[in-house]
Amino acid sequence: MQEEEVLGKAYDARLMRRLIRYLRPYKRHVALGILLSLLVSAMEAIRPYFTKLAVDTDIANGDKNGLLVTILLFLMVMIVRGLLQYVNAYLTQWIGQKTIFDLRMEVFRHIQSRSMRFFDRNPIGRLITRVTNDVEVLNDMFSSGIVMVFSDVFTIIGIFYFMFAMNAELALVTLSVLPFLFWGTFLFRKKAREAYRDVRLQIARINTFMQEHITGMLVDQIFRRERRSYGQFTEINAAHRDANIRSIFYYALFYPAVDLIGAVSIGLIIWYAGANALEGTVTIGTVMAFVQFNEMFWRPIRDLSEKYNILQTAMASSERLFQLLDDTTTIAVAEHPVPLDSVQGKVEFRNVWFSYTPATDGTQSPEWVLKDVSFSIQPGQTIAIVGHTGAGKTSIISLLSRFYDIQKGEILVDGIDIRRLRPADLRRHLAVVLQDVFLFSGTIHDNIDLGNEDIPADRVKAAARIVGAQRFIDQLPAGFDAEVKERGATLSVGQKQLLSFARALAYNPRILVLDEATSSVDTETEFLIQAAIRKLLTHRTSIVIAHRLSTIQTADRILVLHKGEVRETGTHAELLALNGIYRRLYELQYRHQEQAAQ
Repeated sequence: MQEEEVLGKAYDARLMRRLIRYLRPYKRHVALGILLSLLVSAMEAIRPYFTKLAVDTDIANGDKNGLLVTILLFLMVMIVRGLLQYVNAYLTQWIGQKTIFDLRMEVFRHIQSRSMRFFDRNPIGRLITRVTNDVEVLNDMFSSGIVMVFSDVFTIIGIFYFMFAMNAELALVTLSVLPFLFWGTFLFRKKAREAYRDVRLQIARINTFMQEHITGMLVDQIFRRERRSYGQFTEINAAHRDANIRSIFYYALFYPAVDLIGAVSIGLIIWYAGANALEGTVTIGTVMAFVQFNEMFWRPIRDLSEKYNILQTAMASSERLFQLLDDTTTIAVAEHPVPLDSVQGKVEFRNVWFSYTPATDGTQSPEWVLKDVSFSIQPGQTIAIVGHTGAGKTSIISLLSRFYDIQKGEILVDGIDIRRLRPADLRRHLAVVLQDVFLFSGTIHDNIDLGNEDIPADRVKAAARIVGAQRFIDQLPAGFDAEVKERGATLSVGQKQLLSFARALAYNPRILVLDEATSSVDTETEFLIQAAIRKLLTHRTSIVIAHRLSTIQTADRILVLHKGEVRETGTHAELLALNGIYRRLYELQYRHQEQAAQ
């Protein structure tokens, strides 16, 4: 994440064109905002003209009625300007919120459509930062940058026009300090840019550290690492503090410098205009108007400096967002996918080769996780897959669910290559119970049906009853409406496992996959689940991955994986008779069980 904090250009036309695309649905609102900015700026720039008119015409001639009319006109202009400014401010914020809503939805939809390979190489913290922080930065640009910058520019143009219309020589004297302003702005922009980059880098370090250590708080406390973690965070937080102080220093130096240049400009006005006023070539009203023009001129200059910072941060955030949106790591969908309304349940792997990190340059061989794997499962059969850790068992499930695409071979469901199917159609007939159970914040009922309105409440309760989950659910004060905290923090590991099993059964799949599904439950709960499996897997194709060999002895067939290859296949008794890998696994596990019992 920290490497991505390196800033690109302060303004990138290519990125800006892509950002402007999000304003197109609201182009009429943007046009209205620009028009309102023009009107507000014109009314702002005309204010000193009323001062000149009142002093040089009404007061000089002793015209009380004329002075009253001038004051009333000025008041009317200011009231109209205030109303227009209110409408313009509301409109620009409305545009910003609408565009940010659209952008955030696009980013989230894009993330949802990525394959698992995308999430393997993108940390969660980075993705969260993109959807929240980076999108919010663009909100500042859309709501107070693109449209409001017209207001500042129009105000400056209006001031220039009235100044030169009143007195061109005095206008040139007033603006003679601009080269110093541009030079100071250039230095400020360069230093502030470097300071901003450092602040962003330190924020990324804090976010990364906090995410990692809050997630691993249990380990910190068990191994008494609190003091060390506190010390590390102190250093990171101090670096962030110092980076912010440096950035504040440049801001604290720049704004007084702008005020000083403005004061010099007022001094030049008084010096030049005072001498000419004594000769009668410049009126007192003109001098007063130019002093007002001078004070008004520096406000949009400061605002434009702020807009520059907003633009700079927006360019950095948009570059990271578009890099995310341009990621094409996804599961390819066939141009003419085969419909899959119903499934019999036949599954076949034909000479499947797979690697999580396929070689792309052709100079080296991929690190194969599965090598020439072939097997078939008939509808209604139960097969078990066993093997040492890293043998490729879970990879088979990921490939069957098409979370990844294989490099060689074919995977077929009912004789159809799954690459010819829509992933959503395929997964509609699959249910997977994983070892690492994930529960969402909500209720017990919500975590079983996952918001699927096609699943009636009776089926949810039936699934919970069959897997034995209803026993602990009935003990909860609210039953199926009991609240589930983040990641199921208030439930035991076994209870979460039972809920995930009920979730799978509620979807009534034709193909059921259990990936170490009973590894985290006690013996009594495991017995209940095994009893439920024997009843519910009738007429369903099932794949069971388990370390506990005692749970798979009744499987129709057992596959033994070793280093990504199918080394043995057969029933429990047949594999024991082979006196091979399976027998060694069985004897090793049996020996451990005996030792544990003793």
